[in-house]
Amino acid sequence: MTYCVGMILDKGLVMMSDTRTNSGVDNVSVFRKMFHWHVPGERIIAIMTAGNLATTQAVISMLEERNRSPDKRETTLLNGPTMFSVVTEIGKLLRSTIEERQKANGDRGKGRFTASMIVAGQIAGMEPRLFMIYPEGNFIEASWDTPFFQIGETKYGRPIIIRAYDRHMSFEDAVKLLMVSFDSTLKANLSVGMPLDLLVIEKDGFAPMHERRVTHDDPYFHAISSTWGAKLKEAFHTLPDYRIENSE
Repeated sequence: MTYCVGMILDKGLVMMSDTRTNSGVDNVSVFRKMFHWHVPGERIIAIMTAGNLATTQAVISMLEERNRSPDKRETTLLNGPTMFSVVTEIGKLLRSTIEERQKANGDRGKGRFTASMIVAGQIAGMEPRLFMIYPEGNFIEASWDTPFFQIGETKYGRPIIIRAYDRHMSFEDAVKLLMVSFDSTLKANLSVGMPLDLLVIEKDGFAPMHERRVTHDDPYFHAISSTWGAKLKEAFHTLPDYRIENSE
């Protein structure tokens, strides 16, 4: 399983992903699920992936090949005129990759190659944008009504983001919020695991403002985890007491 979150703020974009993949309890591995490309002063595009690993790796590899040897007739991450055109092309590539693999595997492969992606970035002269691409290749775009997307194991970390998100928050507070969201997910689901990858993209920066891998022994993450747990217990004990009346 996977847990990835992309969030849009007034200041820019924040993204975080885990790195665990598993095919059973005895086959757990670490693979990067976040990728980014940038042209200084012109554009930055980041992708997070969830789903069948072979499928997502194939899509990322084909995108990188197109960047290295671009066909003028093809839209690539580095020449697409808008984020919309870039995401459209990624969606087509994801859909065709899934279809090809399912066709090659016959009926036995039905549904096994599903994958989804979060795409974020900015092209010069335009606003930062955030999209979620479904396995069918179609996609939706974030707005201030829906300012973040999740893929993978979403249910445990979602309530925390909904309660605390503020579009005006600082990057530091956004990272803190994602740390808490991921901590809750890690506690509840063993199929999501560390290390975590973090990327902060400042509006009109066109390069990673902050990039970091959060490992098992990261002191800040440990402080967030332990403090959050303690504060939850403290808050619980401050709630009004429930009284059970004796019916006799």
